[in-house]
Amino acid sequence: MTPTMPHATRAPRFVLGSNRLTRRLLRAGLPMGPNTLLTVRGRTSGQPRSAPVAIVEVDGRRYVIGAYGEVQWVRNLRAAGEATIRLHGREVPVLARELQGEDAVAFYGVTLRGFIGRFPWFGRAFARVLFGLVGPEVLDDAEKAARTRPVFELALAGTPRDAAG
Repeated sequence: MTPTMPHATRAPRFVLGSNRLTRRLLRAGLPMGPNTLLTVRGRTSGQPRSAPVAIVEVDGRRYVIGAYGEVQWVRNLRAAGEATIRLHGREVPVLARELQGEDAVAFYGVTLRGFIGRFPWFGRAFARVLFGLVGPEVLDDAEKAARTRPVFELALAGTPRDAAG
């Protein structure tokens, strides 16, 4: 666990309950907006583990937020440093770099706000409600969000950004 992250947390029950269905729908190829399957090697078992996540894509860069803190997929991704995501019906290998310090603050304060700001009014309202349930600091306090909600940049394996790591 990084020194700035809180103790392990769990997603709310309604999210845990819906994840099984969401995984099935995503595996079947049903488009679900920014949601996709992230598959990462389990840090203890070594077995592939899949979790539905939302990808924030801005200027050709992809990010995934650990909206519920130190959940299992976050710990696995941090340990493995790589995963696959489902893009356009294909499994695509990615390398993960956890944003730290000012990079994480900039993500929450600038990148995420700009991403949500491009939504139509209904999408912005939905994001406000959703993040209000997750934790209002995600949109209202970039420094607190960066300390409590891990965020990873996902780079396609084999791209120049891999080397920048």
